[in-house]
Amino acid sequence: MKQYFFKYPFLLLLLLAISISCSSDDDAAVEAEEGQETPDPVAYQALNLSEYDNGSRVMMQAFYWDVEPRFEWWNTLSTQLEDWSAAGVNRIWLPPATKGQSGGYSMGYDVSDYFDFGDYEQHGTVATRFGTRTDLENLIATAHDNNIEVIADIVLNHNSGGGLEYNPYRGYDTYSLFDETHGNASGMFNRNYEDFYPNSVSNYDPGSLFYAETNLDHHRERVQNWLWKDENSVAKYYKNVMGFDGWRFDYVLGFESFVIKDFLADVGGFSVSELWDGDPDLIREHIEATGSGAFDFAAFYRMEQAFDRYSDLTYLTRDQVWQTHPDKAVTFTANHDTEKDGNIDNYIERENKLKAYAFIMTHPGYPTLFYSDYQNEAFKAQLDKLVSIHNSLAVGDLEVLFTDEDEYIAKRKGTDANPGLIIYITTNTSTKRRTINTGWSSRQLMDYTENSTYYPATAEDGSTQLEAPANGYAIWSVMEE
Repeated sequence: MKQYFFKYPFLLLLLLAISISCSSDDDAAVEAEEGQETPDPVAYQALNLSEYDNGSRVMMQAFYWDVEPRFEWWNTLSTQLEDWSAAGVNRIWLPPATKGQSGGYSMGYDVSDYFDFGDYEQHGTVATRFGTRTDLENLIATAHDNNIEVIADIVLNHNSGGGLEYNPYRGYDTYSLFDETHGNASGMFNRNYEDFYPNSVSNYDPGSLFYAETNLDHHRERVQNWLWKDENSVAKYYKNVMGFDGWRFDYVLGFESFVIKDFLADVGGFSVSELWDGDPDLIREHIEATGSGAFDFAAFYRMEQAFDRYSDLTYLTRDQVWQTHPDKAVTFTANHDTEKDGNIDNYIERENKLKAYAFIMTHPGYPTLFYSDYQNEAFKAQLDKLVSIHNSLAVGDLEVLFTDEDEYIAKRKGTDANPGLIIYITTNTSTKRRTINTGWSSRQLMDYTENSTYYPATAEDGSTQLEAPANGYAIWSVMEE
């Protein structure tokens, strides 16, 4: 499904011009031999990053595929919200919260009853895989108490789990009957074959990769009314009754852009679309057409190419959505789909995950933490540091200072009141150092990830040697004097 096309070749050439400042004999990185002496702790101290709060935060994808234990997930999450808020998380993205055809085993994407949050006995269970409605309501209330918004995963096109009925538009029986006794026990938004493609209104289907015979027709007025227009619509019930704060739109390639545009015009809220394609222009077109944010799959694939597939860090400078739409690009290193994908090009290898997180936490865009990564004890301490750096020093314009196959150095220029940062990534098996003009005149520096124990000082013109540990990264900024 990945596509690599560039509709704006001038942008690509500009980015490549930045990137092709490759190693030369006169400006080669050196392998580190000795650390610089630790600065006098009386004269120099690390910045108190809480004093440089830039207002930015991160989102947590609060699930993985086939979460366990079943029926307890909402309660499991509730116990973690206070810690997540303290760490710098301001939104959690939940899986589809209503009853799916698979009942107690459903991850919610086989949506059957849009209004059954664990209230009704159907598909073999009352509770969803994640718990009861009461559990969900408690989770949402606890999140709000901790200043965390709750993002609902919304499946707007494909339905599953209805009853069998004769479909005159297809000429055979289809599972398109959704009522109180056929997969829609709530009795809200009952559906039949007229609500799915084809029908008396529409003869075509813009995207039916999943459940082709039960793909909702958004051109039908009653479908629009039930999904977002009416006061008891899915969108308004989720927002006004359940307390959700925003939306993650599933599989937006399966329906037309006007659906999201009209949905957001009626109900508002934070939103991010899943348009799984590596073409940044396709994602930009969706953002412009809908007004929604979108996951930056272009950035995801540039990182996968840079760290895994081609082992070439110049890919980090190639076209990505955050470069042109930083306020709409939701960046990520993994999600529930990529982590279970059998195609090695569709996930970032474990040994490269933290380098990818360091990239998204220091660059423009709205970063996402993946639950399984954050709960990984080998990652958690470092992820906490990266989130803290993102929420404090990751401000100002981005400038790529140097890149070649195994080194990448970029600066966030900061503001008058915030020094910004410099990130240095290497995939070399040796610790690397490179002379860089930092822009910080006569300052003592340190690595705020604490991956490096090297403490360089800059000259009056801002120049110094920076370091990146072998197959790792460091994030540099000034120290207090």
